[in-house]
Amino acid sequence: MTVPVSVDSGAGVLGYLDGRAIPRDRLDRRLDGLRRSSRAAALPVPDSSEGRQLVRWVAQVILTEELCATLDAPAVDPGPLDPVAAVEYGSITAAAYEGSPAVRAAYAQVTAGVTVADEEVRRYWAAWARPTPDRWLLRHRLNGGPWQPLGPVPLAELPRAVRAGVELGETRAGDALGEHEWTVEEIIPGALPSFEDDSPAIRAELLAAARRRTFAHWLDRSRAERLTLVEGLEHPGDPRQPDNHHKH
Repeated sequence: MTVPVSVDSGAGVLGYLDGRAIPRDRLDRRLDGLRRSSRAAALPVPDSSEGRQLVRWVAQVILTEELCATLDAPAVDPGPLDPVAAVEYGSITAAAYEGSPAVRAAYAQVTAGVTVADEEVRRYWAAWARPTPDRWLLRHRLNGGPWQPLGPVPLAELPRAVRAGVELGETRAGDALGEHEWTVEEIIPGALPSFEDDSPAIRAELLAAARRRTFAHWLDRSRAERLTLVEGLEHPGDPRQPDNHHKH
């Protein structure tokens, strides 16, 4: 992404997409909406360094939305981002994804052909598969309080006094917390790992991660090739702009 040297070249312009000027008023309206929203008190002072960084951040969100809209992808909603995906994408892409149907539709179109090889699923399973131990479900109370379910958990994860009592067939024991009482409700048998049982969830997890990587790479490449930024609306992380204080 390049930045025009002349400030005048960007007057009234948010940025350029494939050489087409995107009007600055879109950014102004978005910022005005934020300043009028319930989150206004948490926003930085407009003319401060942090306020100018917010302007840059919102500008990049809008440019991401515009870039994705050029695909004219069929309306598809792949669902909200989970916390891991939001962190992987970064705040700009995550905000654009959550706020724009065009971004979500672009994600679906760009990543439609992504697959995960069987060998990758099996390699992941072999690295992480472990036997599942027996798990215990108790009805438990402490110091005569209300009965509560405890578990299901492996025996080793029960409170030490309870574990020792269960192993001896007792129903009451004391420790530093006070007096425990319990009834064993169920013992859920453990199992050896099964590739056939485990692989569908593993495949889904690996596929979701692969689709996120594909979309992120597409966005990075498309931004670099198709967007031109104007002075004052650089990426907030650009070390060349004066309000970027994140130094190494």
